[in-house]
Amino acid sequence: MNILITGCNGQLGNEMQLLEKENPQHCYFNTDVAELDITNQLAVDDFVQRNAIDCIVNCAAYTAVDKAESNKELCTTLNTLAPAYLAAAVAKRGGSIIQVSTDYVFDGTHHTPYVETDTPAPDSVYGSTKLAGELGVQKFCPNAMIIRTAWLYSIYGNNFVKTMIRLGKEKSELGVIFDQIGTPTYAADLASVIMTAINQGVKPGVYHFSNEGVTSWYDFTKAIHRLAGITTCHVKPLHTSEYPTPANRPAYSVLDKTKIKEAYGVEIPHWEASLARCVSLLMAE
Repeated sequence: MNILITGCNGQLGNEMQLLEKENPQHCYFNTDVAELDITNQLAVDDFVQRNAIDCIVNCAAYTAVDKAESNKELCTTLNTLAPAYLAAAVAKRGGSIIQVSTDYVFDGTHHTPYVETDTPAPDSVYGSTKLAGELGVQKFCPNAMIIRTAWLYSIYGNNFVKTMIRLGKEKSELGVIFDQIGTPTYAADLASVIMTAINQGVKPGVYHFSNEGVTSWYDFTKAIHRLAGITTCHVKPLHTSEYPTPANRPAYSVLDKTKIKEAYGVEIPHWEASLARCVSLLMAE
């Protein structure tokens, strides 16, 4: 198949590129904004038709959650309009699209893991634009697979894990929120399940994917420091109210992964095991 990867310079896009070497049966078109402006509908349509794209993996998004509150137009363009352009273009060829979405489509008021049929209720510009992106992709492409994920990190780009390692080395004390609960996701594991979906056949619908287990940002930080051998930084728990941000974050956004595990027969690693893999790679750099 001819596969278009958008946002190839990001965390997930880079992890997808690593897997391409192990899956040479496909032809890959790795693009970021320099190669393809996905906010330009004519450019998207031309690229997809000219290169006979069979499947699109949209790893591109506006993910600056707090900046999105005051930059709604750009956030909407990247998270809502662009996915629809991609979906419409590949649908003309009878192809499929895998759209990566987020736990922020929920307001976080649950106390049990969210399933795919739970009613979304985004409480931020970022979450609202990502939900609208989901709906647009499904509207324009019958073969649309949406994968909601959460707390994404990897050895690439800027992310929470790398920031906590850096701050842990620089500071003697660090305050981290303890009353927001979710599950970290190693982008390499998400890329792996996306490649599995491509190889087994894209099954339309909404799916949830993160690593297994549950934690808080505070406990996540403690695990990062332990694995990175950081012992000189005292991490103290903060309430969300002590660290106000422009965008609201879900207090509880654990995702139920049963559907994707059953659909593709995948086993998902526990978040601590995947974190250990990532930190060891970061420490080896």
